[in-house]
Amino acid sequence: MPPSLSSSSSRFGGLRFGGLGPVSFDRSIRVFVSQLPVAHRSSSSSRASVSQPNSNVIVTLSATTSFAIKLKRSLLECFLAPKATDYLPRAFSTNHAATMHSFSNHPIGLLPMEQNHDPSKPSIAEFFAGRDIFVTGGTGFMGKVLIEKLLRSCSEINAIYILMREKKQKTIQERMVEMQQLPLFDKLRQESPDVLSKMVPVRGDVSLLGLGLSEEDIDQLRNVSVIFHVAASVRFDDPLKTAILLNTRGTRELIRFAEQLPTLRVLMHVSSTYSNPDRYVIEEEIYPAYADWRDTIRIAETFDEQTLDVLAPKYMGFLPNTYVFTKSLAEQIVDEHKDRLPMILFRPSIVISTMKDPIPGWMDNFNGPVGLLVGCGIGICRTMYCDPNNIADFTPVDVCIKAMIVAAWKKGTETQPTVPSPKQDLPIYNCCISNLRNSTMSQIVELGKSLSDEIPLDKCIWAPGGGITQVRLHNLLRVLMYHILPAILIDGIFRIMGQKPFLAKLQRKIYTANVALEYFILNNWDFKNGNFIKLASEIKPEDNKDFYYRDFIEFDVTLYFRNCILGARRYLLKEKDENIPRALSHLKRMKMLDRVCKSIIVAAFLYIILIQFDLLGMLLYLIGYIPSYAHDIDCK
Repeated sequence: MPPSLSSSSSRFGGLRFGGLGPVSFDRSIRVFVSQLPVAHRSSSSSRASVSQPNSNVIVTLSATTSFAIKLKRSLLECFLAPKATDYLPRAFSTNHAATMHSFSNHPIGLLPMEQNHDPSKPSIAEFFAGRDIFVTGGTGFMGKVLIEKLLRSCSEINAIYILMREKKQKTIQERMVEMQQLPLFDKLRQESPDVLSKMVPVRGDVSLLGLGLSEEDIDQLRNVSVIFHVAASVRFDDPLKTAILLNTRGTRELIRFAEQLPTLRVLMHVSSTYSNPDRYVIEEEIYPAYADWRDTIRIAETFDEQTLDVLAPKYMGFLPNTYVFTKSLAEQIVDEHKDRLPMILFRPSIVISTMKDPIPGWMDNFNGPVGLLVGCGIGICRTMYCDPNNIADFTPVDVCIKAMIVAAWKKGTETQPTVPSPKQDLPIYNCCISNLRNSTMSQIVELGKSLSDEIPLDKCIWAPGGGITQVRLHNLLRVLMYHILPAILIDGIFRIMGQKPFLAKLQRKIYTANVALEYFILNNWDFKNGNFIKLASEIKPEDNKDFYYRDFIEFDVTLYFRNCILGARRYLLKEKDENIPRALSHLKRMKMLDRVCKSIIVAAFLYIILIQFDLLGMLLYLIGYIPSYAHDIDCK
């Protein structure tokens, strides 16, 4: 699975470059939320108390809206960084702050709508009907959305087998039931609750030999014909041994398992657009290996973790972390087996909240721009060292999932060669949209500031503010003044109140995460996505409603991030929409406190400089000083 900048995936907070984003940022935000004093928490933390989007207040952007108006909106977004309410009807600007906005499904926009489909092919739903599907990484962000979409739009599927491991003393059955209760599955539970029984958990672990499957499980999976390999460790700070065993050897083990399946039609490997980060133009092709994947696996199986960590910088060369190194090696394994298996290589960029399907704004982690916006909204992130003109290449997760399903359908409906051919091409799709709809880091930060005034967070502990700087020293000073010192002060207040201090520790984690992301937020990449764009033209007309994904080019970025913030409130922070007025009042108090504190700091600084160091007396002396030659002139 790609890292989501995510995750720091802007990998901001953690790219889920495929999410990029260090998972450490996501973990830091979760630590913050869990450790807030009771007075700062929402009145209820149960999932049942979370307000769900009301279908009666969904505002649909009509498909008949003129192209000129949409183009004007896009230009304004790109160059003027408007407020979140600028594009809303006046009636919805403030009184309906909790309203989710959906987007037109009509495929119009900046690209022509080609018709390149083959009428003789079955529809997507017909292709998947009666098939057994095997998904690794099904409990992750992209895996959950993939499973929900397959069950809802291809309900005639026979079964979806999900590779899972026991975690936190929960069995795989308990974990699956818990997943089915997520808000993501609300629409499916309402429309077709029976299809949830087609989710079948399978005990296993990608990091183990043979995927940790038993003989009984292998027999159960004998009729699998489509595999989605989404599992991966997306942490940037994973030890090299751990990353190799999961990301690289895990891919080899999955391919060995797939070779035993007599009816396999598709094996999709989900990688990342950032798997070759030393190249700044990324084509939809395989690049030379950084190391031999066989030797790398052998080394990881032979040496201990500490020894490998010592060798890692030399062995990985110029690559910034173990994630991109091991994912690039996994691509080599896929390429070497393309003549024996029906392989697809799918590379998402930064994967973030849903645009509209099945609900707007759903996300289960703080990776990517959403984590940055939440951190700023809470008031704990006030500075970032990066290029403000750097492009944040994010992609809504529902766009990625639709493209994945379409790519699998395209491969599965092609004529399979009777004899393996070494010249067989490997379909590669760079799932990214920055060359069509892009947002810079500075635009996202300004957008976050405007959205924080409209949709504040209940857990806000300081007034949102700050910004981006390209000067490292300036950033260090701002970290000290805006992150470290306030954290020490607030932790002191917590100690006085009898609460456990945690903010200084959290700020240290955030700083570490931002350092890990510097390579990605200081550089730009040009991702070529011709195959990804062309793929949409091959969708049959009857499948456009459920699977057409190129409508992302016309969505309103401001409304999209507005939905992301609302989604973060509802699904991550467990905050109720009816608490927004109270949060607005709390934000006003925080802003007033912010002004008072800044005034006190400025006054204290001036007092120390002007009075304690007698700078004021020196200035008065210089002003009143008359040179001796002036006295001589007066006397004459």
